[in-house]
Amino acid sequence: MEERTHNVEARKAPINGQLTREAWRIFQIMAEFVEGFEQLAQIRPSVSFFGSSRTPEGHPWYRKAEEIAKRLSDAGFAVVSGGGPGVMEAANRGAYAGRSPSVGLNIRLPHEQRANAYQDISLHFRHFFARKVMFVKYAAAYVVLPGGFGTLDELAEILTLVQTGKTRKIPIILVESRFWCGLLEWMRAEMVVARTVDPQDLDLMRVCDDPQEVVDAIFAHYEVRGFEPSAAEQEILLEL
Repeated sequence: MEERTHNVEARKAPINGQLTREAWRIFQIMAEFVEGFEQLAQIRPSVSFFGSSRTPEGHPWYRKAEEIAKRLSDAGFAVVSGGGPGVMEAANRGAYAGRSPSVGLNIRLPHEQRANAYQDISLHFRHFFARKVMFVKYAAAYVVLPGGFGTLDELAEILTLVQTGKTRKIPIILVESRFWCGLLEWMRAEMVVARTVDPQDLDLMRVCDDPQEVVDAIFAHYEVRGFEPSAAEQEILLEL
């Protein structure tokens, strides 16, 4: 009996050590949320940008992201990106040259991520989920350029939140029709036909190629209602 008790206690020791580490991790997560809320609550309205970190400077997608961000910044929108290279850098660079704040939500990754030099406000996250909340919570629109799995992840996240009513309806703009057309055709041909999504769910997205068309689409969405969330939308955003 003594030997069995000893074995149980030996197993508990590493578990208790892990629980202690997890408890401290909760405080790290809280700190990320608090800093994010304090910094980003002041920058509304804002537009969140997404796209590949691998897009080189001078690439047409890089130049287009930079131009869209500059136009939005001059129009009064803060621009929020993931803070890294590629399309993220292009978005921050365009905003940095404009009139409104350029914000980077940087994430610590083993590869690829390095903070770009065009950030008025630079936040650093360990946890993807805390960072995701910051992209959504204060965004008046999403601008999504060609990218990889991370870009698709962020696109699926905002589509799911809007579709399920867990966040307010905002413009979700896909830039570069040639890149996105295959995915959208597959959604229509497979997902809609299989009834895994409703046809109107695809209307949550709009495809644009021209930078000014992106800006105009965002302003058109808010032309009647204004940029500030309604009282009902504020309640929804509190539960994000």
